[in-house]
Amino acid sequence: MHSNSKKVAIVILNWNGCKLMEKFLSSVIDYSPSELSEVVVADNGSTDASIAMLKEKFPSVRIIQLDKNYGFAEGYNQAIKQIDNEYTVLLNSDVEVTPGWLDAPLSALEADTTIVAAQPKIRAQRNKEYFEYAGAAGGYMDIYGYPYCRGRVLHIVEKDNGQYDAPADILWATGACLFIRTAIYKEIGGLDAGFFAHQEEIDMCWRLRSRGYRLVCTPGSVVYHVGGATLQVESPRKTFLNFRNNLLMIYKNLSEKDLKHVMRARFFLDYIAATKFLLCGYIQNAKAVYEARKAFFEMKPDYVAKRKENLAKTTLATIPELMRNSLILSFYLKGKKKFTDL
Repeated sequence: MHSNSKKVAIVILNWNGCKLMEKFLSSVIDYSPSELSEVVVADNGSTDASIAMLKEKFPSVRIIQLDKNYGFAEGYNQAIKQIDNEYTVLLNSDVEVTPGWLDAPLSALEADTTIVAAQPKIRAQRNKEYFEYAGAAGGYMDIYGYPYCRGRVLHIVEKDNGQYDAPADILWATGACLFIRTAIYKEIGGLDAGFFAHQEEIDMCWRLRSRGYRLVCTPGSVVYHVGGATLQVESPRKTFLNFRNNLLMIYKNLSEKDLKHVMRARFFLDYIAATKFLLCGYIQNAKAVYEARKAFFEMKPDYVAKRKENLAKTTLATIPELMRNSLILSFYLKGKKKFTDL
C-alpha cells in the first residue's frame, strides 16, 4: 500500500485519453495544492501514448497501471484499493478545474461527518455559461428512475445565472467529479462492476443516501466538463448501458412497496422510448432498448442478494431527493422544464 499523509487523492481513470489529459491535466496540477493532495492516474489498459506522455510531461503524477480495461466502475474499484488518503476525488480526464476547486467540497465533508460525498458546480467546458448535462448543480431522480439535475431537466440545460448557488442536499453526485470519504467508498463496495459504465455513480449514491448518509453540491467550487452530451444522438451501446443499468439500479435500490408498479410503468415507458427512436430513424437505438431489457432480466437473478442487502441496510424510509411523481409527465404534459418548476 502506497501510504500517504495527504488528505486527498484525485484519481483520474484513463483509457486512451492521452490528448484529453494533455489538455486538462495541467489545470488539475496547478490548482490542487501539493501539500493537500496527490494526483493519481489509474490507467485502464490504454493502448495509446498515455503513460509515456504522463512520465514526460507530468512527472509528479502517480500512475497506477491496471492490467486491462476494467470499465469505469471496476476500474475505479481496482484503483481505489490502492488509495488510503482520507478523501478520494473521482475525476474524469475531460474536466478542467478552477482555482480553489477543492475548498468548498472538502469544507463540507470536514464540517459534517454525516456528509459522505460532494460535487462542485459543473459547467459545460464547450459552452462555459451553461450547466453541464451530466452533473450541473447536483443530481436527483424521479420514482421511475429518470435522473435530472439542478440546472438540467431531460434535454433542457439552463444557463448558469447563479440561480443554484446555494449548497443543497442531492441524491447523487456526478462521477465526472465526485468527492467521497475513501473508507466509506470501500465499506459499501464502491461502484457496481456489473454496470461496466453509465449510471454506476447514481446507483452508489442512492445506496449511500438510503443508508442515511448525506450527499451535497457545493457550488462555491466550479469545474468545467467536456462530457458526451453534445452528441445529437447517443450511440446504441450507450443507449443499451443506460437502459439496462437504470433497470438494475431500480431493482437494487427501490423499496418493496414501489418496485412492482414502477417496473410495470417502465415496461411502457421503455417501449415508448424505443418507438420514438424508431420513428426518428434510429433503428439500432430502438433495438438497444429491447436488448437492454432482455439483458436486465438475464442479470436479475444475480442481483437478488444485492437487493436484499440494500433493503436490509436502508435506514431512510423516504428519500426527500427522490421525486414521487413522473418527471416525464411533469415535463411533457405540465411543461415543467426547469428544476425550480418541479
